[in-house]
Amino acid sequence: MPKAVDGDYDIEAVRAEWIGKKTPRTHGRDPVEYDPIRRHCHMVEDENPLFLDPAFAKETSHGGVIAPPVLAGYFAGDGAWPPTGGPTQGQRRTGEEIEPEGSIIGDVPTRGERLINMNVAWEYFAPVRIGDQLSSETVLSDIFEKSIRLDPKAVWIVTERRIFNQNDELVATNTNTLLTHRRPEVVAAEAEGN
Repeated sequence: MPKAVDGDYDIEAVRAEWIGKKTPRTHGRDPVEYDPIRRHCHMVEDENPLFLDPAFAKETSHGGVIAPPVLAGYFAGDGAWPPTGGPTQGQRRTGEEIEPEGSIIGDVPTRGERLINMNVAWEYFAPVRIGDQLSSETVLSDIFEKSIRLDPKAVWIVTERRIFNQNDELVATNTNTLLTHRRPEVVAAEAEGN
């Protein structure tokens, strides 16, 4: 959750300080493995032999089974098991919530304390292969003000998570757009004060 600032808020100063900030690169808990790929494909009824049939995949230009692109984020993360009883590697506790350590959202000053996830977009650049060890970093790529019906001074934050393989090749990016806004009573009180 971003930090809500009381009082004056200078969007240009926030942009100058925060745009381009990057988290440390974190490594996925496990290397890319066939069984999670197989289970995912069966769960979503994806019968692509490139993901499921090692004999078929070996004869393709990929030379073996590759992961469905949507699994890049999974293999670059901490995984769900085994639980650690608290924040897992790559996470931190912020108040009562746990957020990814690869997220710098919790440190960005904003006007409001309400957070809405607006858009997520993925781009895939290279296949993820069995045995790859993925890692990721997050870059804060934009912060701006844009009016919404609830708050004429809503603050929007755009991050880009970059996923790399063990050869430092960019395999995928995840662009996430969030907005923060103030509670309606705060906006109304500000309007009455002007």
